[in-house]
Amino acid sequence: MERDARTGIARLTINNPERRNSYDAAMRGQLAAFLDELANDDDIKVVLLRGADGVFSAGADMRNAYAWYGSGDGTPSASANGDGIKARRSRPSQRRRLAVDRETFGFYHDFLGYPKATVAEVRGCALGGGLELALMADIAVVGRDALLGTPATRFLGPALGSLHLFFHRLGPVLTRRLLLTGDCVPASSLEHLGVFTEVVDDDTVASRAQWYAQKVARMPADGLVIAKEAFRLVEQLQGYQGEEVTSYLIHTFGTNLQFEDGEFNFVKTRAEHGVKRAFQLRDDHFEIPEPE
Repeated sequence: MERDARTGIARLTINNPERRNSYDAAMRGQLAAFLDELANDDDIKVVLLRGADGVFSAGADMRNAYAWYGSGDGTPSASANGDGIKARRSRPSQRRRLAVDRETFGFYHDFLGYPKATVAEVRGCALGGGLELALMADIAVVGRDALLGTPATRFLGPALGSLHLFFHRLGPVLTRRLLLTGDCVPASSLEHLGVFTEVVDDDTVASRAQWYAQKVARMPADGLVIAKEAFRLVEQLQGYQGEEVTSYLIHTFGTNLQFEDGEFNFVKTRAEHGVKRAFQLRDDHFEIPEPE
């Protein structure tokens, strides 16, 4: 975290470049702590969010998919029962899933209603939770080559993320495409939709994001806070009503899946072949050539 009381701008950098700035629960908790600190800092008006090494974020780290519930994933356990027979780990209960998902989505809900102005500097990719953060920012400057999407739907199911946000910001047609296919699309293909503040050449993203941050920071601090609350109220009334509960409730039920024969089970495949190979097999499974 970098803060500049003179300009009123703070910069938060998601720093996990070897994993395309994906984050686990601990990293998300640290980011939340920084955001809370800045929310209470009267010298800061604008928070600029970016990723290290020119990549915004690939979202939640899928290397520990389902492990965040603190229970097994259905694969055989290394332990044995009294008869020497290997036991199977139990699936997390619905109450456990709801408790964890409520906490997880609390982070995104807080960012959506954050009291300071937010600017997202998006390059490389914004996937899953990374896409949600980019869409939730007050101002988002996105590189034309940045990949956007929710690829985790291909192994956790299409009911992922803040559905109110997706439908409100992306529209129902594009939302359904991204969630039902797991497609990732370049930001350039969405430029005409006006989803983001600006879609620009990748080499100008940082300077444009900084420029917007400086412009917003010229506003009176109290005016920004009141405006953010007003924006939040209008969005809640028009587009996000029920979002706080719906987001984690649908995620809990929508990811508690049973996989039929021929369907891709990422967690099982990961246990059998390792993470890298599981991702390759995932891509092979979902690759459907376009008709000629």
